[in-house]
Amino acid sequence: MNSDSPIVFVVDDDYRVREALSSLVASIGLKVAVFGSAQEFLDSEKPDSPACLVLDLELPGASGLELQRELATGNGPPIIFITGHGDIPSSVRAMKAGAIEFLPKPFGEQELLQAIDAAIALDRKTRQERSELTELQKHYAVLTPRERQVLPFVVAGLANKQTAGELGTSEITIGVHRGQIMRKMAAHSLAELVRMADKLGISNRAQ
Repeated sequence: MNSDSPIVFVVDDDYRVREALSSLVASIGLKVAVFGSAQEFLDSEKPDSPACLVLDLELPGASGLELQRELATGNGPPIIFITGHGDIPSSVRAMKAGAIEFLPKPFGEQELLQAIDAAIALDRKTRQERSELTELQKHYAVLTPRERQVLPFVVAGLANKQTAGELGTSEITIGVHRGQIMRKMAAHSLAELVRMADKLGISNRAQ
């Protein structure tokens, strides 16, 4: 299910904490799903929507840091760590691994809500960028091998005549390829094509 309505996942083995956080998140109009362990969270079906994960550091079975490592291999949501047993090394490890906040219990409600707001905004941005990249890759996939060869020269700013000389073909042929590249990539200007190539990691790679 694809939805733009954000959801907050809470993973904490203390049911009182889960209930308190669930009520707090629901009070600002956000959907919330709670879990008592990392495995419960991993086994659950999740909506395709912006999200964040409020994660306890100490959990039965896999710890919060272990769950963070597991999610790092995919497109997991931004993580806000909460802990009653926090120490400096754990905090440093969590933040280095990409957590956006580390809140020792007890923490202020407003502090957590601000972190949730920032995490969901970050996830929206990440999801949008991922969607745009997927769309670009679809456009790039329809280019012919020769057009893919010409593209780096175009975005590097080489004139058709220079590119033709580099590739051993005619200026007219390069002009045709250039037009096809612009059309297939749905680029309305050279500047837009340069930005697209940059996102694909192929800009200025003329060789």
